Amino acid sequence: MTALLLIPLFVPLLMPFAVPAVARRCLDRLAPVAALWALTLAVLVLAGASVAALGALVLTGLLKLPLLAGLDDLVHPLRTPSDLVILPLAAAATGLLTVGAATLVRSALRQLRAFRIARTQADRRPTAGDLCVIESPHPDAYALPGRPHRIVVTTAMLRSLGPDEREVLFAHERAHNAGGHHRFLVAAELAAHCHPGLRPVREAIALAVERAADEAAATVVGDRRLTARAIARAALATTSARSTRPDFAPAATTGPVPQRVAALLATPGHRPRAASWIAFLLAACATVSASAAATGVLTFHHEVEVAQGEESR
Repeated sequence: MTALLLIPLFVPLLMPFAVPAVARRCLDRLAPVAALWALTLAVLVLAGASVAALGALVLTGLLKLPLLAGLDDLVHPLRTPSDLVILPLAAAATGLLTVGAATLVRSALRQLRAFRIARTQADRRPTAGDLCVIESPHPDAYALPGRPHRIVVTTAMLRSLGPDEREVLFAHERAHNAGGHHRFLVAAELAAHCHPGLRPVREAIALAVERAADEAAATVVGDRRLTARAIARAALATTSARSTRPDFAPAATTGPVPQRVAALLATPGHRPRAASWIAFLLAACATVSASAAATGVLTFHHEVEVAQGEESR
């Protein structure tokens, strides 16, 4: 493996830093549901490619160690750049993977704990269909995934909204459960722990989730201005309240509410022709990253087989 062949492993590590700029334009150019799918698929591919590249660097460094080289039956030295280059790269890759795995596990445990508490609290309360009302002085409302789905709303939130606005809120949260939006939020969280460059995209995906539910609620109630007003009032009510819901339980009061309200008040129309270019750029970033990672991993595999005497150089 010459120094030139290391380049494919660096492409997946650098590409995610270019995606946030595209993601910020995605919701302006694509319909919310299309943007949600495009962003989520792109970040999953980019996250997987970056982990594969880091893993290849780690294994390359490990096989430079005599003990591990012997265990892997290497009869020839593994052809790599200088140890002064590959060993620090392998150490850095090991550190990045370790930190990412540790933060992911910590986040997962925290979110699972919050989900169990929220689910237990909801299951203990009487329900009206999928609606669960919890006595609380703190305004809050969110869609709780699981079987069966629940819409959790506090009494303080109900008191903050008028009857029509409550219907908007319920329609919004039902859209979250119907669309399985918690899965997109989980995917975004996973990708954010795989590569720091994907953390800003996590916020874009969260906004796409809320915009998709906003549009679904507006369709159900048939009034975009009422939907905008209900979203704004619900958000104002929760400004000083702290929610105990898990982060993957979507809620109408999250995200940049002014941007969501402005989108609801805008006249719906055809998306700009540049929409296809935004989708193309996201697909291109994901494709280039995945292709480079695959090339790097296959090159590493070939060099290992050469070192084992199974293939010729």
